[in-house]
Amino acid sequence: MGYKVVVVGATGNVGREMLNILAEREFPVDEIAALASRKSLGTEVSFGDKTLTTQDLDAFDFAGWDMALFAVGSEATKTYAPKAAAAGCVVIDNSSLYRYDPEIPLIVPEVNPDAIEMYSNKNIIANPNCSTAQMVVALKPLHDRAKIKRVVVSTYQSVSGAGKEGIDELWDQTKGMYVPGQEVAPSKFTKQIAFNVIPHIDVFMDSGDTKEEWKMVAETKKIVDPAIKVTATCVRVPVFVGHSEAVNIEFEDFLDEDEAREILRTAPGILVVDKREDGGYVTPVESVGDFATFISRIRQDVTIENGLNLWCVSDNLRKGAALNAVQIAELLGRRVLKKG
Repeated sequence: MGYKVVVVGATGNVGREMLNILAEREFPVDEIAALASRKSLGTEVSFGDKTLTTQDLDAFDFAGWDMALFAVGSEATKTYAPKAAAAGCVVIDNSSLYRYDPEIPLIVPEVNPDAIEMYSNKNIIANPNCSTAQMVVALKPLHDRAKIKRVVVSTYQSVSGAGKEGIDELWDQTKGMYVPGQEVAPSKFTKQIAFNVIPHIDVFMDSGDTKEEWKMVAETKKIVDPAIKVTATCVRVPVFVGHSEAVNIEFEDFLDEDEAREILRTAPGILVVDKREDGGYVTPVESVGDFATFISRIRQDVTIENGLNLWCVSDNLRKGAALNAVQIAELLGRRVLKKG
């Protein structure tokens, strides 16, 4: 016996990826519904070898459905997620709306699976920010061994993190650079993204941090350990898919780089590719379409007493969004609903 599953926002990048991953991982689905806004009503989307026609989110009745994977913005989620939850359908939400609610679990299954028990507080589970999700997968096994005091992270985030508009803008600007008179002015981003990097993701806060940077701090504390100090600089780069992070970690206890490498090799969700030679590391292009979080460039930081550096890469549409949501659905099924 399988589950009745709803994918909300099925025509977007993340929604389509959710459908792909549900099919790839052979999630036990008895029935599936693809929902979209009325402007996308009737659009066809793929689910394995099946074609689904999107239904109207506004008119959909969530009663009798087991779980709904939400891949729409916070405003739409604010309207429809409580309706689904009240109807008995467990919501797994990819927006930022519920991440910081203390009564709602924020889950990365490799890191804090026991938090799934909190789902019944509001029948809602939050999916973390894409940049946080891949980082905490790497942090948790190291934290268990040597206890992390502080993390300094610089991100190199692809334009797909800004949705289809971000992808289109990079593509159009890149083409326009080679055609006189066809230059494309910034629209989605604050400055030209083609052949450039932009140290600004989301809105600025009074502290001087952007909200993306604040999210990494708050979410790491909620998922891993509130005692960890985190500081982040988040940068948009001209890459279509795949987020990269340079992570500096300070521990309470000494952790040798070789031991850290072995810990990460055996940790769930991680693939270590770390050879000290040309090409002996993973770049975002190589992460596309993969489930793993890739770790490379593991090395001692000799400038502090107990420090390590590492390079962390993942497909942001997968582990950073759709894959993590499906993994939460799998965890919910195993631990709570127990149908599959």
